[in-house]
Amino acid sequence: MKAYSILIRKMIFSLFVLCIAFSCKNENSKRTESMQEGVDNEQNAQTSKPFIVTTSAMEFNLPKDTLNAGWNTIEYRNNSNETHFLLLEKYPEGKTLADTEKEIGPPFQKGMDLVTEGKMDDAMAAFGELPEWFQKVEFYGGVGLISPRTSSTVTVALDPGYYVMECYVKMPDGRFHSMEGMVEDIVVVEEKNSMAEPEADYTIKIGTEGGISLDQTPEAGRHMFRVEFTDQKAHENFMQHDVHLVRMQPGADVNILAEWMNWLDPEGFKTPAPEGFKFLGGMQELSAGRYGFFEAELQKGNYMLIAEVPGQKDKEMLQEFEVN
Repeated sequence: MKAYSILIRKMIFSLFVLCIAFSCKNENSKRTESMQEGVDNEQNAQTSKPFIVTTSAMEFNLPKDTLNAGWNTIEYRNNSNETHFLLLEKYPEGKTLADTEKEIGPPFQKGMDLVTEGKMDDAMAAFGELPEWFQKVEFYGGVGLISPRTSSTVTVALDPGYYVMECYVKMPDGRFHSMEGMVEDIVVVEEKNSMAEPEADYTIKIGTEGGISLDQTPEAGRHMFRVEFTDQKAHENFMQHDVHLVRMQPGADVNILAEWMNWLDPEGFKTPAPEGFKFLGGMQELSAGRYGFFEAELQKGNYMLIAEVPGQKDKEMLQEFEVN
């Protein structure tokens, strides 16, 4: 059984890539051209203009199909009435959403059905049918949880290749947003972007040793945060650790939010999000040794940095701070 446990951790390591299989778009599908009125989406590899992604309901609207390698700033505008995020996943060479639909969807669905039925041994065997290339999907960061009618910006270093962006927050009925259409693919080309690495005002470190740490308490205002991943691992919910910035209203129950941040809980990640909290972005998971940046506007009040893993307090991956 221990061997099976290790197997399922590896096989479901990129769990939510699989949700794409049931809603993935044809590679040749047209990009949605309607963007927020007045937004200039002209992109230039020799400038630092942000790559603007918008959501009005259950979709990602992209300005184009490609990005240049190197540092890229992605601005995510959540114009919808739901909480969302934007996770970037790099596929192994030669693999696309079409391969996911063909090779990942069937064994994954079969395995998940068996897990639901409590037939764990049979479920492990079903997950064992997943192809080897699935293990090579890599996480390249992205925008953390964003409340409705809110925007956030991240800057990440992207290597050339084929990427998928998705959101797997749940609908009230438990269906993942990725299954409702919140998935898009994008290609990062070899040509280098000349954008320089941003300068940070504050540094956040996250790892299994020491949890989340902030080098100093931020002041009010707009700031750039550098997020360093000292290590990386799959936690009990099969996901890697990440960092989300949340503003707390007086009286908000932190324990409720902590439980909601675990997708494996039947009520976890389900909309509507817990009351009393406003999600301001953050940095999605990166591999050990990598780092990225996010910007946030802070007002006076109480905040927290929290990871999408079970038992955040015990792992020191829930840190509260006050902005005066």
